Amino acid sequence: MVGITSFGAYVPYNRLERKHIKAAFGKPVPPGEKAVANYDEDSITMGVAAGLECCKFVKPKSLDALYFATTTSPYKEKQCATVIAAALDTGPNLRTADFTDTLRAGSTAMLAAIDAAKNGLNVLVSASDMRLGAADGQAEASLGDGAAAFVLGNKNVVAEMLAYDSVSIDFHDQWRSDGDIFIRSWEERFCISQGYNRFMTEAAITVMEKTGLKPKDFFRIINYGVTPRYQMEQASRLGFEPDQIQDGLYLTVGNAGVANAPMMLVAALEEAKPGNKILFLTYGEGSDAIVFQVTDEILKLKPRPGIKNCLRLKKNSMNYEKYLRWRGLITTEPARRPRQERSSLPDYFRNFAKNYALYGCKCTDCNTAQFPPTRVCVQCQSIDRMESYRFYGRKGKVVTFTVDYLTDSPDPPGVVVVVDFEGGGRMFCNLADCDLDKIQVGIEVEMSFRKLFTVDGVQTYFWKAIPKMV
Repeated sequence: MVGITSFGAYVPYNRLERKHIKAAFGKPVPPGEKAVANYDEDSITMGVAAGLECCKFVKPKSLDALYFATTTSPYKEKQCATVIAAALDTGPNLRTADFTDTLRAGSTAMLAAIDAAKNGLNVLVSASDMRLGAADGQAEASLGDGAAAFVLGNKNVVAEMLAYDSVSIDFHDQWRSDGDIFIRSWEERFCISQGYNRFMTEAAITVMEKTGLKPKDFFRIINYGVTPRYQMEQASRLGFEPDQIQDGLYLTVGNAGVANAPMMLVAALEEAKPGNKILFLTYGEGSDAIVFQVTDEILKLKPRPGIKNCLRLKKNSMNYEKYLRWRGLITTEPARRPRQERSSLPDYFRNFAKNYALYGCKCTDCNTAQFPPTRVCVQCQSIDRMESYRFYGRKGKVVTFTVDYLTDSPDPPGVVVVVDFEGGGRMFCNLADCDLDKIQVGIEVEMSFRKLFTVDGVQTYFWKAIPKMV
C-alpha cells in the first residue's frame, strides 16, 4: 500500500478584495478576494510553510527525498528544493528535485513520489505558486497565492493510491516565455473546449475504468478549476453531483496554479472518513488523474490548523496600490540609504544551520540557550562547550519592540522585536504579518521563513517572527 501519509497547506495572511480592482479600472470582476503573498514571501517561503505544517508530526530526517513543484521559481538556474530541505532541517542525505514549467508540476511530482514510495522511500512533495497577471486583466483578478505539501510513503498511509492515469498533449492555452512576467492566454472558448474539458475528461474516464468505480462511488472530485463555472461544468459532465465537487477556493484564495488542486486535496482530506474515495484531477498540457481511498490511519492523525483555519485567519485591509507595490508593478522613490549589499555567500554557507533551520546553541555546562550560536557562553563564560540547539518550533514572546517609519520597507512601518523563547534564548528580528494596533509586549509569536532581500539575483532568506494565530 502506497499513498499519502501526511499533509499540510499554507494560505498567505493577506487578502485583496476584488472590489478594489474594480474600483481601479471600472470593470466587472468576480466576487470574493484573492490571497496575496507578502512582499517578503515567494514560492519557496510558501513551500517551506506548507512543508513545515506537513511535517509537524513527521520527523524531517526520516525523509528520503523532497520534491518542489512550482511555475514561479525565483531562480532559472539553481534548485529550490534544497532551500526547502534546509529550512525543514531534513539533513543533507536525501534526493531533491524541482518540477516546474507546467500547471501539472504538482501532480507530476506526486506521481514521481508514488513511484519512489513503491520502493520504500518517504518523499515530501511541496507545491507552491504565485503567478502574476497583468493589470486590468482577467488573470489579475482570478489568480491567488498558496501552497500545499504531502508526504508519500508505504507505511501509515492515510490515503491509498488505487490507480492513476496521465494524458500528455502539447497544447497552448496559457504560457510564459523566458522573458515574460505575466501569463499569456489564447482565446477562452478554444482553450476550454479543446484543452481543459477534453484532457481532464479523458484522464478521469480512463482512471475510473481502471478501478471499476463510478462517479457515485466517490466522496469528492477534486478538479483543477480555471473558474468555478468551468470546474462545475466539467465535473457535471462526468456525472458528479454538486455536493461531490470540492470547493475550488476561487472566492477565498483564487486560482493558485500548481498548488490549486493540491490545496483542494488537503481540504478534502481534512473532512474525509475511512473508506471515502477521492478523484484527483490536475491540468496542464494534458491531465493527471489519481484515485485515492482514505484509510483508518486518518483517524490517528493529530489535529493540525488546516485549510479552514488558514481561510479564517486573514487580513483583508489591503488596497490595490499596496498590492501593486508588493508585486513591483509600480516604481516608488527609493530610500536615501546606501545600496543594499549582496550577502556574503561564503558567510551565508558557513552559517547554514543558523540561517536556514534556525539553529543556535546551548551550553553543555549550564544549559543556557543562545542565538546566534557562539563559542562563549553568556551565562557561565565556558568556551567551546556548546551543542546545536534549534529554536524553530519553540514558543516565543515579545519582550520589547520598535515601530520604524524611516526604514526602507515595501510595507511601512517596519516592526522589529526582541523575542524570548521558552526554554531560554533571545532573538532580535523583524515582525511580519502583524496588525499595528495589536502589537504589545507579551504577545506570543512563531517563526516564519521569509525573504530578506534580493541583490545580484541572489535571494537571501532568514526567519521573521509572526504573531501566533489562534
